Amino acid sequence: MLSTEKLNKLRQDIVFGTQLGDETFTFHTTWGIFSPREIDEGTRLLVDRLEIAPGADCLDLGCGYGPIGLFMARRAPQGQTLMVDKDFMAVEYSNANAKHNGITNARAQLSNGFDHIDPALQFDLIASNIPAKVGKEMLSLILHDAKMRLRPGGRLYVVTINGLRQYMKRNLNEVFGNYTKLKQGRSYTVALAVNAR
Repeated sequence: MLSTEKLNKLRQDIVFGTQLGDETFTFHTTWGIFSPREIDEGTRLLVDRLEIAPGADCLDLGCGYGPIGLFMARRAPQGQTLMVDKDFMAVEYSNANAKHNGITNARAQLSNGFDHIDPALQFDLIASNIPAKVGKEMLSLILHDAKMRLRPGGRLYVVTINGLRQYMKRNLNEVFGNYTKLKQGRSYTVALAVNAR
């Protein structure tokens, strides 16, 4: 059985500093949020492929503690970045991490996919590290809703496990009419679809 001291230590925030691209961040996380001790391989692969205009309005879908969204906010200082997650702890830590890193153009809120995002909001860029266990029904909703929320010429970047690579290719082609594989790593693939409407 763990001692009270060890349990109390487990309850403290996990804090680590890291580089994403050429940006430096300090992240506070906790047990129960995805990849709490370090930036996972899929997120790094995705962030390295993002092309972000300085005035872009961005969405991080399934933000966890905020690494993708806060990176986008730093790269798009004249735009606004929204981070959403269905986990209230993820939202809490994303908002705290925006403060810890002095980022004022990003905020996080609860939402299951696009369900609770203001219907008036449109985005230039949507990025998501999609969990493998999200299910095909939710994936379909995410892709269709992303297309509706992207401005003309807007881009959807997704990173998935390699096992979902062909599924994403089929579905992005079906929904967006285009698909580009940007990078396939050891375990993850980054794909891009453009809203050409």
